[in-house]
Amino acid sequence: VQLVESGGGLVQPGGSLSLSCATSGFTLESYAVGWFRQAPGKEREGVSVISSNDGKIYYGEDVKGRFTISRDDAKNSVTLQMNSLKPEDTAVYYCVADPFVVVAPLSAAEWEYWGQGTQVTVSS
Repeated sequence: VQLVESGGGLVQPGGSLSLSCATSGFTLESYAVGWFRQAPGKEREGVSVISSNDGKIYYGEDVKGRFTISRDDAKNSVTLQMNSLKPEDTAVYYCVADPFVVVAPLSAAEWEYWGQGTQVTVSS
């Protein structure tokens, strides 16, 4: 299983970024996938995930209404569209995948596979 993130960078507050995760080594439609983030000095935080069995989407409270997750099984990719970015969104963002239905989808301990991360910095 390989997960490769791209699309991070520096953006001003109120701006937008789109993160992409290229996946390989497994059948995407059979896996739960999502995004986590980790800011300096903080624990990893669930941003958004899509479950594998019913396609249900979960968002962290801090990003609801601003971020949108999507998956393209044909292209083996997962996208996180981030709008109305705030300085507190600054973090390393990780793509995650897991072959089983997760009980607590926004808990980092539930996820087996992680990408290397991409830095997102929101600053003026």
